Amino acid sequence: MSTAQQPTSRPDDTVAAGAPTPTVDVDRSDPDYRDWLKEAVRKVQADANRTADTHLLRFPLPEEWGIDLYLKDESTHPTGSLKHRLARSLFLYGLCNGWIRPGKPVIEASSGSTAVSEAYFAKLIGVPFIAVMPATTSREKTRLIEFHGGRCHLVQDPRTVYEVSARLAAESGGHYMDQFTYAERATDWRGNNNIAESIYQQLRLERYPEPAWIVATAGTGGTSATIARYVHYMQYDTRICVPDPENSCFFDGWLTGDAKTDCATASRIEGIGRPRMEPSFVPGAIDRMMKVPDAASIAAVRALEAAIGRKAGGSTGTGLWSALRIVAEMVAEGRTGSVVTLLCDPGDRYLDKYYSDDWLAAQGLDITPYARTLDEFLTTGRWPC
Repeated sequence: MSTAQQPTSRPDDTVAAGAPTPTVDVDRSDPDYRDWLKEAVRKVQADANRTADTHLLRFPLPEEWGIDLYLKDESTHPTGSLKHRLARSLFLYGLCNGWIRPGKPVIEASSGSTAVSEAYFAKLIGVPFIAVMPATTSREKTRLIEFHGGRCHLVQDPRTVYEVSARLAAESGGHYMDQFTYAERATDWRGNNNIAESIYQQLRLERYPEPAWIVATAGTGGTSATIARYVHYMQYDTRICVPDPENSCFFDGWLTGDAKTDCATASRIEGIGRPRMEPSFVPGAIDRMMKVPDAASIAAVRALEAAIGRKAGGSTGTGLWSALRIVAEMVAEGRTGSVVTLLCDPGDRYLDKYYSDDWLAAQGLDITPYARTLDEFLTTGRWPC
């Protein structure tokens, strides 16, 4: 202990009768650490100044429908996904709480995209990074984590990522970031250029500036919580829909109100769907949920490529399928307005999965009927029952 950290006295010192109890004073301030901390926070905030906003793309719909469908393109972040925002918030949260320290590793449990983004920020501030991920994570995500200087620790059972991450942090003296607990806490949902504020700012000059629905899938649940809280705080009438893939417990837990709902099988749609009700998932803030078949999600991302010439990951397809169902309802009811969903990450990370017919066959997935549904709807305006 340095001289500055030595107590000036101890509570058990003998004191004369009637004398005041000595003040115990321990000063742990560390000028070198504070200099490092200020520089680390500056670097992370500078990244936000350069890269915080992303494009809002229009999905082509017939003009006569009177409905606009937008995709918030989060794939344009430096690390290529929606998780770049989350990773930035988590690093600022961990730094300002004093949890992330010079030379000590940051460890994260992830299905890949958050780990890619966290590896980027770890490299930016000069600390080691370890990603604990299911062995089924796409090879491209593993490559990107290593490209940014991170190390991948793969586990066979996806349900063990939490305990393995905590153990590695304890063994190394590092910090377990724990996105599934802190995602909804780390982001300022009242504004400060969060994704919700950005969406409304970009819609300001559109013909329907306040969307009828925003559709956001859930991995941690942090994005849907941020958007819903911002909508409620700003007193908008927008409703929030969260689609859930197969092999995920969020829909069932939301439907029943059971926080202990779980699922034994891992989601095939990387980045979303969880085997347990995560602490960052906020059911009470959500208006609507859909349980989307995985084959429908994959049909939707292929339809997206046909419509705008962009490949996207499976989570984008889950959101797009649900958004198009909502648009179909609006068409059938003669309502006009706008709907927003997210383009979460690029499809080049999943060429060996969602864009591979061999992978679909191995998984027993037939996207044909879902592709037919989308084609009929986009052609006629009718959603087949």
